[in-house]
Amino acid sequence: MKRFSFSTLMLWAGLLFIYLPMIILVIYSFNASKLVTVWGGWSVKWYVGLLDNTQLMNSVGRSLEIALYTAIAAVALGTLAAFVLTRIPRFRGRTMFGGMVTAPLVMPEVITGLSLLLLFVAMAQLIGWPQERGIVTIWIAHTTFCSAYVAIVVSARLRELDLSIEEAAMDLGARPWKVFILITIPMIAPSLAAGGMMSFALSLDDLVLASFVSGPGSTTLPMEVFSAVRLGVKPEINAVASLILLTVSLFTFFAWFFSRQAEERRKRAIQQAMETMAEEAASSNWKPASTQAA
Repeated sequence: MKRFSFSTLMLWAGLLFIYLPMIILVIYSFNASKLVTVWGGWSVKWYVGLLDNTQLMNSVGRSLEIALYTAIAAVALGTLAAFVLTRIPRFRGRTMFGGMVTAPLVMPEVITGLSLLLLFVAMAQLIGWPQERGIVTIWIAHTTFCSAYVAIVVSARLRELDLSIEEAAMDLGARPWKVFILITIPMIAPSLAAGGMMSFALSLDDLVLASFVSGPGSTTLPMEVFSAVRLGVKPEINAVASLILLTVSLFTFFAWFFSRQAEERRKRAIQQAMETMAEEAASSNWKPASTQAA
């Protein structure tokens, strides 16, 4: 009982430590006062005022756009890198390639952002592109950073797959690209979804890389929030953060709900198959081999 009580206490303490600041943020987003620390009653005027704050809303839309593009590109590049690392055991430079794929995981974002900034400046001087830093440069930087996470997640899933299924498909005449599209991708779909959601969240939350490779007119939401918080927290920031929390919570709930429904359907299908096999065995008077031998 003492262990159970201590574990329960630590569980609730951890949940409060994580979620209590979010709850306070949501409550103060309905504060009628302009001063965040002074409660002035309940009001939704800051949510309504978001429609008039074009700068903040533009940064929200820009961040969502970059995060969507980053998720798509990171899943594509990370999946290819994971496939090379897991399905091609020996090739020249494999160790260096594996180190380059995982390097963004351990490299400080300041170093990555500075190196990318110098790269874009050098490319602009040599080939004239990019002429100015903006959404494209932020997208490239985020894709470079997030592809490493996708490669790690997908490679872990690829190592667990049974290669006999793919080998059987190729023995039946399927080409490698067809096996990859019709068999491998469906089997690694959960890891692709996890990598995509992780890339979307990392891109939406990134501040350091975007600060290095962004230019005028390409301010993202974290940059906007950081610059606004330096002068004091505004009620509109609380409203935007509350809307993001609501969106993430709903998305997480629906993902959990549909995955649970799919798992229940799979269990019912397995149960029905076992019942059918049992009925067929009973109807054919099947007996174990040991009984027949006796």
